Amino acid sequence: MNPLWKNRILFALGSLWALPMTAVGLVFGAGSLLLGARVSFSDAALVFSGFRFFSHGALTLGQVILHTGSSLDEPTLTYHCAAFGGDECVRIGSHERAHVYQTMAFGVLFLPLYFLHGGISHKNRFEQAADRYARTGSGWWPYG
Repeated sequence: MNPLWKNRILFALGSLWALPMTAVGLVFGAGSLLLGARVSFSDAALVFSGFRFFSHGALTLGQVILHTGSSLDEPTLTYHCAAFGGDECVRIGSHERAHVYQTMAFGVLFLPLYFLHGGISHKNRFEQAADRYARTGSGWWPYG
C-alpha cells in the first residue's frame, strides 16, 4: 500500500477513535465563540483561540485545541522549566499537536491515562512526550 494512503487511513481511524473527546472539545469551543473566541485549523486540530474559561495556556480535547492566547505560534515554557526554573520554551501549537496525536492513539482512554500519570505536572509522561515532540518534531508517544 502507498505510504501516503496508509497515513491517511491511520489518520482517519485515529480521528474516529478520538471523536468522543473531539465532541466534548467542540461543545466547549462553540460556547467560547459566544465570548469572542476565534476558530481556525492548525496543528491537526480545530483551534479556538481567545478561549476564556481558564487563565492561560491550552487544553487539547481530541482534535480540538482550546487556547487562551491569540496564536499557537506563541512560546511557552516546557513543563520541566516551569517546575524547576529555566527558560527553555517550545511552540505551544507543537506541544498541543502531540496531545492531538496522543488522543488519536488512545481515544477515550487518553484522559484516564493522562490523570493516572499525574495530570498537569512535569512528572506526567504525556507532558514530557509533548515537550519532547515540541522540541524535536518527534517522540510524541509517551511510552518510549
